[in-house]
Amino acid sequence: MRSTVRTATLALLRELGVTMVFGNPGSTELAFLADWPSDFRYVLGLQESVVVGMADGYAQATGRAAFVNLHSAAGVGHALGAIFTAYKNQTPLVITAGQQARSLLALQPFLGAEHAAEFPKPHVKWAIEPARAEDVPLAIAQAWQIAMQAPCGPTFVSIPSDDWDKPAEPVVLRPKSRLLAPDPEGLAQIARALEASRRPAIVFGPGVGRENMQDEVTVLVEQLDADVWAAPMISRDGVAQDHPRFAGFLPAASGPLAKSLERYDCILMLGGPAFLLHVPDGLAVLAQLPPLFQITDDPRSAVASPRATSLIASLRLAVPALARLITHRPATASKARDPISAPPAGISLTPELAVHILAGLAPQDAVFVEEAPSHKTAIQRFLPIGKEQGFHAMASGGLGFGLAAAAGLALGRPRRRVVAFIGDGSAMYSIQSLWSAAREKLPVTYVILNNRGYGAMRAFSRMMQISDIPGIDVEGIDFVALARALGCPAALAETAEELDRAFRQSLASEGPMLIEVNVGSEIAALF
Repeated sequence: MRSTVRTATLALLRELGVTMVFGNPGSTELAFLADWPSDFRYVLGLQESVVVGMADGYAQATGRAAFVNLHSAAGVGHALGAIFTAYKNQTPLVITAGQQARSLLALQPFLGAEHAAEFPKPHVKWAIEPARAEDVPLAIAQAWQIAMQAPCGPTFVSIPSDDWDKPAEPVVLRPKSRLLAPDPEGLAQIARALEASRRPAIVFGPGVGRENMQDEVTVLVEQLDADVWAAPMISRDGVAQDHPRFAGFLPAASGPLAKSLERYDCILMLGGPAFLLHVPDGLAVLAQLPPLFQITDDPRSAVASPRATSLIASLRLAVPALARLITHRPATASKARDPISAPPAGISLTPELAVHILAGLAPQDAVFVEEAPSHKTAIQRFLPIGKEQGFHAMASGGLGFGLAAAAGLALGRPRRRVVAFIGDGSAMYSIQSLWSAAREKLPVTYVILNNRGYGAMRAFSRMMQISDIPGIDVEGIDFVALARALGCPAALAETAEELDRAFRQSLASEGPMLIEVNVGSEIAALF
């Protein structure tokens, strides 16, 4: 059989184990999609940002780059917010987009993308429109390898529509190592500092969850008898929240952050960014922090921590090696935080009570997704995270990730129930995700915490003492009706009993269900 760009690409994807394609098709993708092979699964999203969000969740679940097929320049434009989030999440994606036929490009045709490879930059690791049709399969292979190399992230390949039927040779893959070994002397310096410390602390960032190093970091915490903190705005799980040395979640403001860490004499940051700040309350206070050491596979994170002694390495290699170097340490006098009691039960549902109820009912192996900025504190307090690969949030601050990523996570972990806590404002950025979840019969429970507006904006305006802010209140959205219109079963919960009943119903179903929880418009405390 004659080898074409299309057959060589499909053979490459099979060899990579990539037989699921996330897409929203258009005319420039038809030649790729024609006679779709039966061993490939095409997951349709109704908007390009949803497509990338689902692929983001799927790649996080599987630990392998997901393959995305978008429509020309306009489709890439729709997806740019989700691409930015995937970049900040350090999620490996290979994003392809159709391009107008090469024979028409000189004529500025309809659907032609000028400078297509430049469009998604700088929030992709690598982008290309191959100079020759026969180079397309090799470009996709290179994009996959670059996406998977730490720090992981999305890559982009623009493909003219008449390339797919051109002749091309198959791509021969070669094994490649992706782990970064730590510098021995740098690791020894960190070990000496920790051995000499009387009150050490460890701060874990999202890299711990990305590298699936929760158990190894927990062993190091216990070996050092150190307190362990979650980094600000944490987007992945780490040391279990119910571990006796877990001290809490660091705030994204320099003053409160420094206050939380002032009692320690040595701090080790793992899998940064560890000090992700959001509130401009002055940085001088950070100069008072004790000696800081950082281990990360991301050079950008190392550069962004100017006061830290940084070691660029894979945690998979660095953490066990560090544990072997530490042979003795004086007893610590630090103390982790006291357990938090359950919130008071009442007639109406508060965010804290709703989260507490659902955390108690969720299966032990549930995967949790969080995109409810105004209720992040309630979720951190009453939803114990830290189960292996059990928690996901967006690292970018851009809304729209949660609904779509929950569907992708369910595709990647089909035997685990996904429970997504989504704010009402966040939900409207990617509500089309419900259609895909229903179509694929995915085990996702979507919990819409409805405070009828952008609650985080309410909180920030109060904190910054700014009043009369327009565009904060969002009234009159019926999420139950929206979900049902998209084929997703739904229920409204206004009391604890109704929430209990609806959640049990969702767990008994094979597919998705949305539960709208009215939690009032009380302003949350963000930090």
